[in-house]
Amino acid sequence: MDQPCYKCSQVVEQGRAFCPHCGAPQIRVLVAEGVPAATRSPATEGLSDESVLPASQTVPVLALPVEWSRALKPCFLAALVGSVLMVMGLHPFVAMPCAGFLSVVFYRQRQQNLPIKLPAAIRVGAFGGLLNAGFMVLITALAATIPDLRTQMHEKLLEVAQKSAAANADNPLLQKLLQELKTPDGFVFVLFASCVVALVLSLVLGSAGGAVGGAIFGRRRR
Repeated sequence: MDQPCYKCSQVVEQGRAFCPHCGAPQIRVLVAEGVPAATRSPATEGLSDESVLPASQTVPVLALPVEWSRALKPCFLAALVGSVLMVMGLHPFVAMPCAGFLSVVFYRQRQQNLPIKLPAAIRVGAFGGLLNAGFMVLITALAATIPDLRTQMHEKLLEVAQKSAAANADNPLLQKLLQELKTPDGFVFVLFASCVVALVLSLVLGSAGGAVGGAIFGRRRR
């Protein structure tokens, strides 16, 4: 049986959790009936039965924690967009926060544009950033299995390391790292360490992007 929305009075189809017109939640907390008068506390003895508001004048109580089953698809899509931007040349320090921010945007759309609290937005953003880094780690690992791409990656890392070592000629650690990087085992170690660092940074930068999204979309539009 259809019922009017408590907020906008538009007819809402039975079974819908949110009003399609204003987005107001339609879930209410049921209170047990038939409470004996003898069980009333002294603080409520002065209240009559007429002081209890009818259901039409009450506000639904609703908690919206992060539903990870609903967050997976938005975070996956946001991570995919961030990975494509990185492949196209966008700096990872920019792409990872973007993935976190887009995760919050896409997740909120699936929640019928309901406001999302800042802690939940940070968690969603961190998940999107982590998936973004996971995509790039997977792409890097697959590229390392192809001899030609592996050689190009090795040469590019050597070029970066040589420039850094030349700028810091008095740093013995960088000189030693450069010598290690010239070996196949050293290249694999540096590649692995870079992937681990990328995963850690993705959590931090993705959380930052999610926090921005939570600050922007944390309130319902009036």
